[in-house]
Amino acid sequence: MLILANVRERWSGFLGAFIAVLVGVGLITTTLVIYDSARPDVQPRYAGAAALALPEQAVDADGSPEDRMPWSKSEAEPLLGGLGRVPGVTEAVVDRSFYAQAIRDGEPVADEGASVSGHGWGSTRMAPYELVSGRAPSGANEVVADRGLGAAVGSELTVNITDGRERFTVVGTVDGPGYYFSEAFAARQQPGVGAIALIADEGADTGAIVTAARKLLGDRGSVVSGDGRAELQPAYIEHKRFLGVQLIGAMAVLGLFTTVFVVASMLVLATGMRRREIGLLRAIGAAPAQIRRMILGEAAVVGLLGSIAGSVVGVAATPLLRSVLDGLDVTPPGMEVTVAAWPLLTASAIGVGVSVIGAWTAGRKAARVAPIEALLDSRAANKGMGHGRWIAGLAVLGLGVLLAIGTATSSADNRINMAIFATMTLIVAAALLTPVFIGPVGRFLTAPFQRGGSAGPVLIRAELIANPRRAASLVAPVIAAVGFAVLLSGMVETMRVAYPAGEALKVAGQTIVTPDGTPGNTDEVVAANPVGKAALPTRAFVVKGPDHSDSATVLDVLGTRDPRWNKPGEAVLGERTAKVLGLRKGRPVTVRFADGILVPLRVGAVLPDDPARGDFVVARELVRAHDPAALTDDIFVPGDAEATDAVPGTALHDAAEYALADYNTDAELTDSLATMLIVIAVGYSVVAVANSMAMAAHGRRRDFAVMKSAGGTVRQLLLLAAGESALVVAIGAALGVVVTLPPLAGLASGLSQATSSDVSLHLNTGAITTAVLGTLLAAVPAGIAVTAKTVRRRAA
Repeated sequence: MLILANVRERWSGFLGAFIAVLVGVGLITTTLVIYDSARPDVQPRYAGAAALALPEQAVDADGSPEDRMPWSKSEAEPLLGGLGRVPGVTEAVVDRSFYAQAIRDGEPVADEGASVSGHGWGSTRMAPYELVSGRAPSGANEVVADRGLGAAVGSELTVNITDGRERFTVVGTVDGPGYYFSEAFAARQQPGVGAIALIADEGADTGAIVTAARKLLGDRGSVVSGDGRAELQPAYIEHKRFLGVQLIGAMAVLGLFTTVFVVASMLVLATGMRRREIGLLRAIGAAPAQIRRMILGEAAVVGLLGSIAGSVVGVAATPLLRSVLDGLDVTPPGMEVTVAAWPLLTASAIGVGVSVIGAWTAGRKAARVAPIEALLDSRAANKGMGHGRWIAGLAVLGLGVLLAIGTATSSADNRINMAIFATMTLIVAAALLTPVFIGPVGRFLTAPFQRGGSAGPVLIRAELIANPRRAASLVAPVIAAVGFAVLLSGMVETMRVAYPAGEALKVAGQTIVTPDGTPGNTDEVVAANPVGKAALPTRAFVVKGPDHSDSATVLDVLGTRDPRWNKPGEAVLGERTAKVLGLRKGRPVTVRFADGILVPLRVGAVLPDDPARGDFVVARELVRAHDPAALTDDIFVPGDAEATDAVPGTALHDAAEYALADYNTDAELTDSLATMLIVIAVGYSVVAVANSMAMAAHGRRRDFAVMKSAGGTVRQLLLLAAGESALVVAIGAALGVVVTLPPLAGLASGLSQATSSDVSLHLNTGAITTAVLGTLLAAVPAGIAVTAKTVRRRAA
């Protein structure tokens, strides 16, 4: 009852923590709802299949369809026959999918990736898609197209396939996306079998079909039905989902850190302002454990109320985040926002947990207040640094320095995350050690204003020196706001300079042939550019065991025409891949390719890792023989040879253009992500700064009354409040910049090594100025408003 009474009577003191929890839980709720809504859906083309039989999954795989080892023709035929005889199954259909794209007026026709896939005619049974006109394809030069393409039955249609442009006769149209060829033609394009669809009789028991199919497959594969069919997703949809998850994941992590940081600083400030009250409770017999339970209970109540309100706000804000993600093109097509219970419960649990954790330190310190403290001024607790804070601050500072150093030496995949974690750690260290700097910095900044004889600078300096811990609680949100703004904007600016410069150095003097409107280069493009690097990627599996029945490891294989490595029957491995596979030069290795065929190879060489070469390289002809649908990556033509973009769907770039275009592919998304994170960090911290200043001004109402009684005017008191607020923001902004410089310097150093170019640290002064002004415009009016209100109440 005491806990609820305290929250009710002292609601203004808990308002800041309540708002901080509300904002944090709202942000986490929104991101979790979007994440839950973006889970893979069953593709329309599989809607009519009761179940899908899939090959065995490779080890160390991420669960994508490409990580399943395809059956060969000889392996699939008996399975197809057996599955077709399962009771309740009308037909078992091999699902084949390969590159196919119409060419009109010399340009590729594309529609969000839906019209760049070809299939066998049997795949229409899985949706099912119905013939709108014409008939099914039977000859090798016949095709059935989506009626939306507008191709009339009997007309000629140029279709780009892996070989290049070929002319087909349109013999029919269907009410679904894609291009449909005869089964024989589709089998030549994709000889491996990656999925068999089971078409059920009307009213058949799907569960019984799945059970029988699993028994038939045994350990040769698995069977999925219902929502499990969502596993088969087109690569472009998976890529969009991956980008979206990365973005909202970063938002959620930043929101969680900022919530913990802000709530903890606010609760420490609120508890410190109640020191006399806590001393009185100790004086009348309250035990330390009772004080701790009271503080933690109050935090739990505030956290629960803030979490409930934050969940409601988060659900209401979900359409806004969805529209932002749609604008960035990182949401799967047709995604619908659905609100499940688990995102709300998870976010609420986080809000309550963060509040309790944030109050733990404050409660632990408050419980040690001696009864005599009831007779002392509460500001006595605000002086100096305790041993525990010194130890914690220096330990966290050391960890932050180590992480900043690690940023320079970490891999490209971990460098950004390492810089973010280093900054988070250094922000915490700065918040813990701020009381050490408050006094000296306060003296330095107020010294120039004392020459005019004004008492204001003297009072401001005296307040900072007398109450360094309270000032530190006010500075903490500013450090977070400015620190994240400097870090994120600086990372974007530094990478904007580093990556294009480094990439341009790697391809200097070459002309690069890139896809333009197509997902890759066809063999026609490769033939038109016979000189230069033309890597042909495929997904393959290294199998082990004397009978090749042991688990397989999935890997990306590159086919090359480079004479140094283009040797029949041999593979060239990078050192890391060789170590993972347990191979060395001269050892045999068996690889299952995309057509399901096992191919014995010999390790011809193990070379230092080189991304430009690849980790597992074989002859280009070998990849083409076993993966007829594979498309070639960018083609690098040396300066002494002539490149051409005469084939539709290609473009030419010099080194500088290629490097810039390659960076700009993801630069817009990177810029948008950084902007969103900066807005979240600064906006959240601005709210915290305003609340902290209001709480501090409200707690100093006795000081204002004394100053007013001593002759201070209302104008002087308001100027004093504005000066204190501005000085606190200045100190926080300076620390926010300082703590981000080591991680950014480490990032620049790492990029210099990775790109073999001289990369210096770059800061975005616009973002820094916006962050500082934002916190300043939040802090000063909040301090002035509460001071004015307090003075008016005293006067009344």
